[in-house]
Amino acid sequence: MASIFSKIAAGEIPSYKVAEDDRHFAFLDINPVHPGHVLVIPKKEVDYLFDLSDEEYASLLLFAKKVAGAIKRAIPCKKVGVTVIGLDVPHAHIHLVPMDKGEDMNFCAPKLTLPAEEMADIAAAIAAEF
Repeated sequence: MASIFSKIAAGEIPSYKVAEDDRHFAFLDINPVHPGHVLVIPKKEVDYLFDLSDEEYASLLLFAKKVAGAIKRAIPCKKVGVTVIGLDVPHAHIHLVPMDKGEDMNFCAPKLTLPAEEMADIAAAIAAEF
């Protein structure tokens, strides 16, 4: 059965897409730790990031780097943090989070709920910079 991320990348489940190419998809986390929190996935469904081939892994990271640049240009922040947790959804993914301080990357803190209009505006701003 396809993961929720595979369904998002296939357009079966709506998302706030910020970037896409033939092998990767990036979209806003609907429960962000900070506004502009993006998930970057390979379209190929693989549960564990380190089970990707070397070429797939490098390609995903290069795509994430481009997305991080777009986030940095679109969202005022000092840096874009990156982390891989991967326990909630069985599909490899990278978290990119705009940050000004370390606490902005606290995944144990309560998640944000942003209005749909704000999410759409953030996604459009990042997509425009991609």
